[in-house]
Amino acid sequence: MPGWMQAGGWGLLAGSALLVGAAAVYLTRIPQRIIASIMAFGAGVLLSAVAFELIGEAYDQAGMPWTASGAVAGALIYTGCNVLLARRGARNRKRSAGRDQDGSGLALALGALLDGIPESIVIGTSLLGGTGVSAATVAAVFISNVPEGLSSAAGLRAAGRSKTYVFALWTGIALISALAAILGYTVLGSAPAVLLGWITALAGGAILTMVADTMIPEAYENAHLLTGLIIVLGFLASFALSHL
Repeated sequence: MPGWMQAGGWGLLAGSALLVGAAAVYLTRIPQRIIASIMAFGAGVLLSAVAFELIGEAYDQAGMPWTASGAVAGALIYTGCNVLLARRGARNRKRSAGRDQDGSGLALALGALLDGIPESIVIGTSLLGGTGVSAATVAAVFISNVPEGLSSAAGLRAAGRSKTYVFALWTGIALISALAAILGYTVLGSAPAVLLGWITALAGGAILTMVADTMIPEAYENAHLLTGLIIVLGFLASFALSHL
């Protein structure tokens, strides 16, 4: 199978977690503590992926100054976009209870894209080394997308959106995630090592900011004193996956 097709497939798989979360809204009722525990585990996996597979790789490719500038740029871009989206109703898009959402389909969709595009690009670029996709990164993205799909679908349903609208929205975002992974593989495949390292660091900074802003606060709010333990377990699971 061509590399670009593999990248698209893995990106689609990670993005499809939004549909899994949306389906959970209509098919079952998941306790908040379970969702928070999943979020904490995903945060630990993402922290490990950022530290060892993104920032570490960026440093090897581009050196410290480019890695640091890329990570800070990613954090600034994510924070700025997140502030704008928060004002339009997507503030708690990863919150399992869907609090304070105004049901704006556009804001929620853009919020999911803000979270998903850097993650999908990383999935695509992870195939460039010829060693296969980063299983830890795919697992972390999938886990973090489930509560987002769940909470956003709940907010949209409460706002009167139809089931068809909700699933069409998340299907479209999953497809865009696949496209972002393909672009990460194809466009960056011939990029200089310094540029590739800078972009990898940028994605890492954006993902790390997202973990700190949305995933850990949500996990702690509902899992409380178990949050730290679950994050460590997720971190170690990702570390083990990356060394298999």
